[in-house]
Amino acid sequence: MAIYEFEGRKPRLGQGTYVHPSAEVIGDVSVGNNCWIGPGARLRGDYGTIVIGDGASIEDNCVVHARPGEITRIGAHVTVGHAAVIHNATVHDYAVIGMGAIVSDWANVGEWAVVAEGAVVRQGQHIPAESIAVGVPAKLLDKQVSEEYKAEWSKFKDIYVGLARRYPAGLKEA
Repeated sequence: MAIYEFEGRKPRLGQGTYVHPSAEVIGDVSVGNNCWIGPGARLRGDYGTIVIGDGASIEDNCVVHARPGEITRIGAHVTVGHAAVIHNATVHDYAVIGMGAIVSDWANVGEWAVVAEGAVVRQGQHIPAESIAVGVPAKLLDKQVSEEYKAEWSKFKDIYVGLARRYPAGLKEA
């Protein structure tokens, strides 16, 4: 894993958090306990700050960054799908950010909200709790996240917490 201090700004990783060897965590980045930072992910707190809650998964090839002097917040048990970008935004607990989605500056994604694959949440846009946003630019669907969806996604989120525990001993060069 590549953990870098930058100009006195040092990353902090919680207990049980796994960072893949090809991922990079740079500068003022605080990652909670039992998180998964996947292959190729880039978390750049070089001139902004990144705060990630417990049990979050930042999957393969994601980019997380913040503007100078500002904060990108990703809550507890958030799933950030493969190749998503979170830039200077707030993503609340249990939200799901789909593969290839973009959450732009000063956007706010509510608790248990879903940003669909490939969607673009514009600067300053608010996605309310338990809402579903799709498209470019992201628009809200007329339905809410169901209890069945929450139960299913809770299982998926637990898979990544489990991977964070299994990878340190189980990942080996072949």
